[in-house]
Amino acid sequence: MDGSVSIFDILNNFWSVFVSYWWVILPVPFWYIFKIIWFDYVAFYAVDCWNSRYKWAILEVIPPRDLERGPKPMEIFYTGLSGVMTTHNTFDVWLKGAFRQDSFSLELISEEGRVHYYIRTLKGRRNLVEAQIYAQYPEAQIIEVEDYYTKFPKTIPNRNWDLWGTDFVFVKPDPYYPLRTYDQFEEDITGEMIDPMAALVETMGALGPGQHFWLQFVIVPVQEPESIKGGKALADSLKGRAVAPTGGRLWFDIVDVLSNLIAGLFGPPEFKELAKKKEEQPLDTRLSPMERDVLKAVEENLGRNFFKTKLRMIYLGRREGFDKSHVSAVTGAIKQFNDLNMNQVKPEDISKTYGQIFFIDRIVNLRKRKIYDRYRRRNMDGANLMLSTKELATMFHFPDLSVKSHAITQTTSKLGVAPSNLPTD
Repeated sequence: MDGSVSIFDILNNFWSVFVSYWWVILPVPFWYIFKIIWFDYVAFYAVDCWNSRYKWAILEVIPPRDLERGPKPMEIFYTGLSGVMTTHNTFDVWLKGAFRQDSFSLELISEEGRVHYYIRTLKGRRNLVEAQIYAQYPEAQIIEVEDYYTKFPKTIPNRNWDLWGTDFVFVKPDPYYPLRTYDQFEEDITGEMIDPMAALVETMGALGPGQHFWLQFVIVPVQEPESIKGGKALADSLKGRAVAPTGGRLWFDIVDVLSNLIAGLFGPPEFKELAKKKEEQPLDTRLSPMERDVLKAVEENLGRNFFKTKLRMIYLGRREGFDKSHVSAVTGAIKQFNDLNMNQVKPEDISKTYGQIFFIDRIVNLRKRKIYDRYRRRNMDGANLMLSTKELATMFHFPDLSVKSHAITQTTSKLGVAPSNLPTD
C-alpha cells in the first residue's frame, strides 16, 4: 500500500543509525559488562596473586561447657566485627577487588552428628576475631584448622555422593523488617529464655554415618549511613509520612505536584482534607496496636549495626544413607526465627537444587555443583539478607547450659590463668 511503512523500512532505519553512531552506543553496555567480569575476577582470583593479605584462616571455636550466658555476648561480638569498615581508594578497588568491606563466614557444621562452630576470616583479621571471642567467652578454645571442605570430593554430585542445598531470602521486600530475636524466646510462666539453638543443634545432631549438614552465614558490615537511610525510609512509611523516592528530592517534588494536581481535578476536596487531618493525628490513635509494635521493633533495630548476609545451607552425604527428610527438619528449625507480623526467611526458589519440566537431571546437577562451589568460595552472589547484630546473635550463638545435646563439641574443663609465682627458668 502506498504511503505505508513496512517493518523492513523500520529495521533498515535502525541499522543506519547504529552504523553511524555505534561508537556512541556500544561503549556504555560494554563498560558495564567489563566492570562485572573484572570485579568478579579480582574479587575471587587475582587478589591472592597481588596481595598476601587475602589469605584465609578457618578457626574452630569450641565453646565452654555449662555456659551460663545467653546470646547477648554474641551481639557485642558482632558489633566488634563491624570495626573492619574502611574506605578504599581507586587503586584498591580496581586492582585488588576491594569494592566491598572485609567479609567473615560463620558456619555451623554437623559432621555425622557432631556439631562444630567455625569462623572463616582473613588472616589479617584473626587477632580481631580471637580478641572479640575471648572478651566475651574467656573459657572458649580457638584452634586454626584445615578447611573441612577439602575432606570432600571436588565435584558433588558424583557416583558416591549427593547433596541438596539452597540460599535463604526474606519474605518481605523491605530488608529492614526484623526477624524474631532472642528476647522473644521466653517461657510464659517462668520468664526464662528458651535457647533457639537447641532445636537447630538437635536436628543437625541427628545425622548418621556419612551424612553432613552445613549452615553458612557470610557477613559483610554495612556503612551506618546506608543502613540508617534505608531503615528510616521504612519507619517513615509505617508512620504514614511521605518518603522521597530513590530518584532524589527534585523528582519527589515533581511527582508530588503532579499527583496533587490530578487529585484536585478529579477528587472531591473534602476527602483530601479528611486524609490530611488523619495524617496529623497522633500515632497512638492512627496506628493499630500491632502496627505500633512493628514500628517500635523497626526503630529499635535501627539503633544497631547491620551486616549484609548470605545465608545458605547444604546437606550432603553418601548416597546409601542420603535422606532428604533432614532438610525439612533443619529448615523447620530455622523457621523459628520467623515472625509473621515482622519478617521471615524462606528458601530461595532459584537456588534450590531441583529441576522442573525439561532436562531435569541436567538442571539439578548443574544447580548442585553451582551451590557447592559458591559455598566453598563463600561468595555472596544473588539476594542477600540485611541482619542487625541482634538478629545475627539470635541465629548464630553458642548454646547455653539449657542445651544438653551431646552433639556439640565443647571444652572439657574450665580454663584458668597461670599462677603468678611460677619460676621463670
